[in-house]
Order: sequence, then C-alpha cells, then structure tokens
Amino acid sequence: MRDLRDQIDGVWRAASRLTSASGGRCVMFISSREGEGTSSIAASFALLAARKSQKSTWLLDLDLRRNAAFSSFEEGFARGVGKPGRAYDASLRTEPIYSVSQPGAAGEAAKPSPKLLSVHEIEKTRLLVSRFRTELLRKGQQVQLRSRPGWWEKVRQAADWIVVDAPALTRSPAGLAFAAQADGVFIIVEADSTGAEEVASLRDEIISHGGKVAGLVLNRMGSDARFADRLAG
Repeated sequence: MRDLRDQIDGVWRAASRLTSASGGRCVMFISSREGEGTSSIAASFALLAARKSQKSTWLLDLDLRRNAAFSSFEEGFARGVGKPGRAYDASLRTEPIYSVSQPGAAGEAAKPSPKLLSVHEIEKTRLLVSRFRTELLRKGQQVQLRSRPGWWEKVRQAADWIVVDAPALTRSPAGLAFAAQADGVFIIVEADSTGAEEVASLRDEIISHGGKVAGLVLNRMGSDARFADRLAG
C-alpha cells in the first residue's frame, strides 16, 4: 500500500460534491481486477477525510479475511500517522453487516457475535479502521456480508465520512452488495493494463445494484493516455 494523499486532490474535490440524505457521507472505492491500487487510494482518501472531520472517519475494509487496511496501518505505510490503537465494537448496538455459518450446517446461520468486527483508532488522527477478528472463527465457519440499512444509519450518525474499500470484482462481489449504501462509487483503474470494456462492465454492475458511479480514477497513468478516450468511446 502507498501513501497517495498528495496525488488525489481531484478525487477529494469530486467526493466533496456528494451529498447525504442524513448523517455522514459514504464513498466506495472498487476496481475490476486485483492490484489496481484501490486500497492505497481508499486509505489515503480516508486520511484526508479524517483531517477535515469534526467527528471521525471510518475506513471499512470489506475484504474481511485479509484485513489489509488494518495491517498496512500497523506497518506504518503513511508518513506522520500513528498506528492502530484502542479498539471499539463496530456493531453500534445493531445487527452487524455479516453473518457466520455453523460448521457442518449448510445454509444454517449462527447468531454472530457483534465483537467480531471492530474499529481501531489510528493515533494522531480522527480515523477509525476496521478489523475483522478472524482468529475467533471456528474451523469450518463461513462469513457472509449482509445488507443492514440500520447499521449504515448508525455509522452515518457516528462519522462524518465512511470510506469503503471494496475488494476487486474478480476476487469478490462484496462491493456490489453494498453499492446502494454509498453516496458515490469511484472505480479505480490501472490505465495501462485494464481494458475499457472491463471498466464499462463494472460500471453497469454498480448501477444495476443501485449504486451511483461518482467518478473514474486513473491510477498509475503511463504512456497510454488515450485510455479515457477509449472508455468514453
């Protein structure tokens, strides 16, 4: 993960124009393929948002098994920023946005512990970063994300910004499940490797799931600056 805060002014301006019906604003970052830099942009944007927040900013990593965002802050990827500190229960006294299956009971959902998903304060900031406590899962348990409008309402009340780092569509459809909860979805593209057709397909998927595409972020722009023309065409 890379600290891109000095390179995403345009993303910040575009996101700042988004409005929320109530409470804090929610933005999602997603890509078609893995390795396009989505997590770097999401974490960097969350740090910018936290600096401007009166309450706090939540960075929600939807790749629950990896916890890549939390790990990157632990490793000190961002200059001048502390590491994860105190943990808080992220359930906010409502139904959590996941369920856990019982081992050996196909299709049967166990009542999940709200303690599995936490958010940690990042020292020297108003940023909270999610961590899913995979070490508490028993052998054979499976985790599924759930659409919980009540949870989203609660987190909007608690934060000025909710920044959702969604896994690439080739890895998981988790981002599409929550696209409708975001005020805007930004598609991240590595301009020199991802085809315009892939991006257009992801755009259509987001829209079909009730999401609003707020912009396209061309990451690692190299010699082929004609990508935007190909996409528009």
